Amino acid sequence: MAALHPVTPIADLSDSETTLVPAALRCWRAARDAGAPVQQRLHKLLAPVRGAMLAPAFDSLLMLYELALGRRLVAGQSAALSADERMLLGLLDGAGDRGARFADTGAVAAMLDSAVRSTRVLLARARRGIGGAALPC
Repeated sequence: MAALHPVTPIADLSDSETTLVPAALRCWRAARDAGAPVQQRLHKLLAPVRGAMLAPAFDSLLMLYELALGRRLVAGQSAALSADERMLLGLLDGAGDRGARFADTGAVAAMLDSAVRSTRVLLARARRGIGGAALPC
């Protein structure tokens, strides 16, 4: 299986981002499972920490991540991160194995690569606004 394009890490994810990313995945999964408007739920989650602009980015990223995996994303429970959440954190901080577990290495993988890069840029821009606020979905 071919790996995705290499990424030069911009910077490690901050502590608040390592909380935000799994929270976004869990919110996204819950909204999708409920048939609810995903971006509205993500916006509600992210707006209190000045990350509202991340709602469409996370929606796209997570949809492509699921397609590339070839299966439903698994959300963690409570403080325990799922393997999918850990791998997503690795993709976003540039430290993860970027293709070993992907079912799709073609067009979807290329789109995922772009979505990872875009989300990383937006996370960096929002970094100043992301704080320790609670993240209810």
